[in-house]
Amino acid sequence: MEAIASAKYLRGSAQKARLVVDMIRGKRVGEALAILRFTNKRAAGHIEKCLRSAIANATEKAERQNVAVDPDDLFVKTAFVDMGPTKHRRRVRPAPQGRAYREQRHFCHVTVEVSTGQEETPAKGKGRKSAKAVAEASPKPAAKGASKKGGAKKAAAGGDAAEKKTASKRASKKAAPAEATTADESATQE
Repeated sequence: MEAIASAKYLRGSAQKARLVVDMIRGKRVGEALAILRFTNKRAAGHIEKCLRSAIANATEKAERQNVAVDPDDLFVKTAFVDMGPTKHRRRVRPAPQGRAYREQRHFCHVTVEVSTGQEETPAKGKGRKSAKAVAEASPKPAAKGASKKGGAKKAAAGGDAAEKKTASKRASKKAAPAEATTADESATQE
């Protein structure tokens, strides 16, 4: 069961509202409401109101479909903030060196979607990568003493040379016993 609620033309900039929305995305509804209640941001009250509206929409939609939905089972599936119009006021604010800034009033639109989570069961092999796959795909760290500019390339080249030396040493150690056995065999043949 999914339900959406949106609040439009809220006072405050979208950038500041996104700070609050990022805290509740993916959380259970009860936990999200607690976070919003104790967040000391101007947008938190408006976003809490929008989240409560989404919860009410979900329960009403469930009642219409004759499905029992517990509000505690809901979680915030998606939450995002869009930029609204900017009101450019005729009033001016003082600025340095005798200049003046035009006053701007920012507005934003908040959209919250809640879900029960029963539909979102991704098939195996799809979705996010496992931690092992991410670790294998990540590049190896640079060698010690590598600087930001070009030093990493030199350190990597030096690291490759060191690996080649150790590989050649291993090969010579393996080859040495083989040569000794051939020398013994030649001595016995004479």
